[in-house]
Amino acid sequence: MSGVQTTWPAGTECVAKYNFQGATDQDLPFSKGDVLTIIGVTKDPNWYKAKNPVGREGTIPANYVQKREGVKSGGKLSLMPWFHGKITRDQAECLLYPPETGLFLVRESTNYPGDYTLCVSCEGKVEHYRIIYHNGKLSIDEEEYFSNLMQLVEVSRLEIRTALSTSHSSDVMVGDYRGTKVAVKCIKSDATAQAFIAEASVMTQLRHNNLVQLLGVIIEEIGLFIVTEYMAKGSLVDYLRSRGRTVLGGECLLKFSLDVCEAMEYLEANNFVHRDLAARNVLVSEDNIAKVSDFGLTKEASSTQDTAKLPVKWTSPEALREKQFSTKSDVWSYGILLWEIYSFGRVPYPRIPLKEVVPRVEKGYKMDAPDGCPLVVYDIMKQCWTLSPVERPSFQLLREKLQHIMSKELYL
Repeated sequence: MSGVQTTWPAGTECVAKYNFQGATDQDLPFSKGDVLTIIGVTKDPNWYKAKNPVGREGTIPANYVQKREGVKSGGKLSLMPWFHGKITRDQAECLLYPPETGLFLVRESTNYPGDYTLCVSCEGKVEHYRIIYHNGKLSIDEEEYFSNLMQLVEVSRLEIRTALSTSHSSDVMVGDYRGTKVAVKCIKSDATAQAFIAEASVMTQLRHNNLVQLLGVIIEEIGLFIVTEYMAKGSLVDYLRSRGRTVLGGECLLKFSLDVCEAMEYLEANNFVHRDLAARNVLVSEDNIAKVSDFGLTKEASSTQDTAKLPVKWTSPEALREKQFSTKSDVWSYGILLWEIYSFGRVPYPRIPLKEVVPRVEKGYKMDAPDGCPLVVYDIMKQCWTLSPVERPSFQLLREKLQHIMSKELYL
């Protein structure tokens, strides 16, 4: 690479455009996206002396970094428009006003000089998370570490938003029950309260390690509260999207698939049909166990269902066309969920308009295998998408197939 930009004065902040490992002890290694501060120039105009956020100093190649501008530079967004430098907590909250779920920024910490703070707007308030720097890595929970701010922000804001955001027409809050974290759904609308009472009625009948457990129902004048076990890592679809294939290996994906299958086998054995099985309705626990949730549409297998609100891309053709719901229609949805897992949270039937999905499926169309998906898993997906419900495998058979894949390590 050739060409050197204008010399920057000491104190200038710059953003790394590339990774730099360093060739000597005098060099300062960094990763793409890292923020560095210029200390001064060296005898060689192609190199600066700089320091990283924890104060380590060394030389860096000038053409590997670019000056950190404000939110915009020359009409184009900078590499990190969300980084606002040395602003106070109050200033951050003013910048995020009016609060809109998902808005965020990163600032330098006022309480911990040299550290950063991630500020996320959610449900009318701004949450501030200290970014911890340890052994050259960044984290907000000391469980998962990232090489730089860009990586941390993309993952962490999704997790925070998942934990704090609303779920359908209910507010989901974190509570404490006898020293244990729980999730609390607050139902304030009379129109939806009856639906959630029905959901609670279903959940009290179902107990399995891969189903989100109902702990209790509280009825107050201000609304209805449903208390369930707390699932620390949020929905499976967000978990997959925020981590991707560089973090989640084949064994982990297969384990999630098996977790969901075992829950569905339990429902199958107890004559219950979920009707809304999808990665968005599967939650992930602190210890990475996937559990099926959202029983709002779950009813005994003999009942009927209004198709007006059903998710087209996840629902079997016979359920959409003839309102025929059964365990086998759940199997179809499970095949779609498998595709979601192995595509790391992509929306099914990419690049196909919604109105064209059903006609194409009814003519025998099946999605291609996601990149990197083992053929043995893709074969299971295609079996789930058999047009004739009676020819689809049972969840018991699917579980046996997945356990065989796991035991033989065919996911590699």
